[in-house]
Amino acid sequence: MTQNFPLSEIASQIRRDIVRMVNMAGSGHPGGSLSSTDILTALFFSEMNHDPAGWSRDGKGRDMFFLSAGHLSPVMYSVLARSGYFPVSELASFRKLGSRLQGHPSVERGLPGIHMASGSLGQGLSVACGAALTKRLDGEDNFVFVLTGDGECQEGQIWEAAMFAAHHKLSNLIAMTDWNGQQIDGPNDQVMSLGDLKAKWIAFGWDVVVADGHDLEAIKAVIRSAKEAREDGKPKMLLMKTEMGRSVDFMEGTHHWHGKAPNKEQTEKALSQLKETIGDF
Repeated sequence: MTQNFPLSEIASQIRRDIVRMVNMAGSGHPGGSLSSTDILTALFFSEMNHDPAGWSRDGKGRDMFFLSAGHLSPVMYSVLARSGYFPVSELASFRKLGSRLQGHPSVERGLPGIHMASGSLGQGLSVACGAALTKRLDGEDNFVFVLTGDGECQEGQIWEAAMFAAHHKLSNLIAMTDWNGQQIDGPNDQVMSLGDLKAKWIAFGWDVVVADGHDLEAIKAVIRSAKEAREDGKPKMLLMKTEMGRSVDFMEGTHHWHGKAPNKEQTEKALSQLKETIGDF
């Protein structure tokens, strides 16, 4: 079982999955998927209360996760498959005609682990707010997690949701931002600066923590702290400092691999830097 491996080895295998999936499809978004790998590895394999065998789209009785930055589907699919939601072999169908694993998550084929279709940036946090409020009204003590991108935080809907969450005191909502400083057209600061992102979230009434998004123990610790602080009545934002293309040297720190597939030679070079730990699909 994947869960029996150290988190660092799971993360390495997930990164291999990402590179191979995007290469085989000839399209996809490897950069942000690689930067957010450690965040989702710590969440799904250590900190989230979820059950692949008993999964339901309504999420009753379990923690829920929403991928707001839907273009990060490669890491989402790998994490779900490695968690046991569907066969790992299905990763080979990524972005193929008729596949359940489309370029952005879809619900029409009933893929386990996917609560909402995503891809239109800015929407996932709003849906997560609704889920968190529903759980509170239903008397559930479970949490709702959501991953946004930092470039995505240029969307106005993000800040409408931020106001909603603070107003309704959704302390069971834990949002995480993959803060890698890059978006499809270049560095965030050049496209449209986010300014002091931490100060913005604090001003909107959220509890905010900045953490190293590649330190698995630090990620676990801030998630646990966010859960323990639910009595303060505030939603939580975990700003995870990450690096675009993490662990593949020629992809690191540049927007050029936001939505570009590596060719055969580039894939081989990338895989030589990523240890196969659990077994490729």
